[in-house]
Amino acid sequence: MAISLKIPDNTAYTALAALRRLGVAADRIERSEIRFFDDDGDVESLVRRIESDETIFNPNKHRLTVLDETIPRWGEVWIEPLERTAGPDAVAWRLFDADGAPVDRALLDAAIDRLLCNAAIDRAVTRDTSDRDNRFASE
Repeated sequence: MAISLKIPDNTAYTALAALRRLGVAADRIERSEIRFFDDDGDVESLVRRIESDETIFNPNKHRLTVLDETIPRWGEVWIEPLERTAGPDAVAWRLFDADGAPVDRALLDAAIDRLLCNAAIDRAVTRDTSDRDNRFASE
């Protein structure tokens, strides 16, 4: 599940401004929390359970997206903490170009290396990565 803001996201705006200053030519960025749940095949029940849990979801400010796969979408990186903490399983950053399409891999890698991932405490997971360990994809 991806939980994102439907109100303006100041954190995403600040990250976009910093990325632009660092030479990453993204036009737009979206941020969301990634949470993994065991739904036992009943997605509707899981959605109701999440939407009723006010510790992670507020219907006035959040949007819930059921992800089709347990890997990042194109143009997206999931930043996972190396040490398990309370909170989301990962923070997703999805970057878009001026045409509204997800950015290519080179631009995403630049964003990861220059700002989004601190390798000392985080790991970056992308959709098309063979050199990064993706513990949720079938291996």
